[in-house]
Amino acid sequence: MVSFNHFLMGPHAMQTLGDLGADVIAIEPLAGAFQRQWGGADKKIDGQTTLFLCANRNKRSLALDLKSDEGREVAWKLIARADVISENFRVGVMEKLGFGYDAVKATNPSVIYASASGFGPDGPYAKRPGQDLLVQALSGLAAITGNVNDRARAVGVSAADVHGGTLLASGILAALVRRARTGEGCRVDVNLLSAAIDLQSESFCTYLNGPRPDDVRQPRSLAGWYYPAPYGIYATADGHIAISFSDHAHLADALSLPELAAIPNEAGYARREEIAALIAPVLETRSTEAWLDAFEGRNIWCAPVNDYEGVLRDPQVRHNECFRTIPGATGTPIAIVGHPIRYDGETPNVTLPPQPLGAQTEDVLREIGYEDDAIRRLEADGVIGIHRPLAPGPPYKG
Repeated sequence: MVSFNHFLMGPHAMQTLGDLGADVIAIEPLAGAFQRQWGGADKKIDGQTTLFLCANRNKRSLALDLKSDEGREVAWKLIARADVISENFRVGVMEKLGFGYDAVKATNPSVIYASASGFGPDGPYAKRPGQDLLVQALSGLAAITGNVNDRARAVGVSAADVHGGTLLASGILAALVRRARTGEGCRVDVNLLSAAIDLQSESFCTYLNGPRPDDVRQPRSLAGWYYPAPYGIYATADGHIAISFSDHAHLADALSLPELAAIPNEAGYARREEIAALIAPVLETRSTEAWLDAFEGRNIWCAPVNDYEGVLRDPQVRHNECFRTIPGATGTPIAIVGHPIRYDGETPNVTLPPQPLGAQTEDVLREIGYEDDAIRRLEADGVIGIHRPLAPGPPYKG
């Protein structure tokens, strides 16, 4: 698989496929793709940004000048033998480079050509820059995450990017299955806007069918406009607690709230704000742990609201091995979010941590027929970049 991807959605998709065993060759400009230059919280690990580290494992790195004739020749040799080409440049950029879908299909008719974009390959927004926060705003996700007493609110993570990457990987796999059956190639298109709307499928389906509400923001402590009470997040004396579905009588008994017991379960949606107003002040009188103990055995679905340290300590998170520490390419261990799926009880191995720019340039070029003399000349001419470590890093002690 040949990846012309940058930022997060495209790299995340190709990382997923790399986890599953695909040979992913990530082509980047000689200065490196965007994810090597910027990352969250201004953090860098041995010069590696966190954005780069989060979505670039299990890929080989080829540093290549696609604007040079010889660089394009290298790319075409890879394209001719690839099962999958993936890119997430702005609409029209791949065509300007000469690697648009029609040109690639003419050379490799059975190829899977997967494109990720902000808004889709055509339409009134096609040429706009697509970015997660902008899409959260346009898709309604920021509005629905907001509270009626507050403004619209971003989700807090790049939810559309990550979900879009998962959809892109799924689309590629589906196209490969179809090709195995029919021999036909396919163009796969995924965009951030559609991914963000897909995240809201339950809410939109509820909104579109039957009477529509005046407001889709979250009322008071409730977690969504279409949920019945007590479904929401409530402050406690020392933190917050989430209460999902529960029988009103059971919750009323735990909270010593006879007024709640008098409200039938069937009125949970119609009287949701009234119920939330009853519950909220009582929950503020005791600690989260005290309420968890009080709810135990009463068939009240609840959970503490973890901060990130709480997540790391959580016994189920630890059991599921959601986080892994692996030896980094520079010698310094790096912590990552692991592949979220098990296969026959096991998660895929990390065969390559995120690689230095151009770490596999020589290997890839040899595989497509370049001799060492030609590789040296391409490097001297500035067509390719080759990673040459100055010294080995310290041994890994994980």
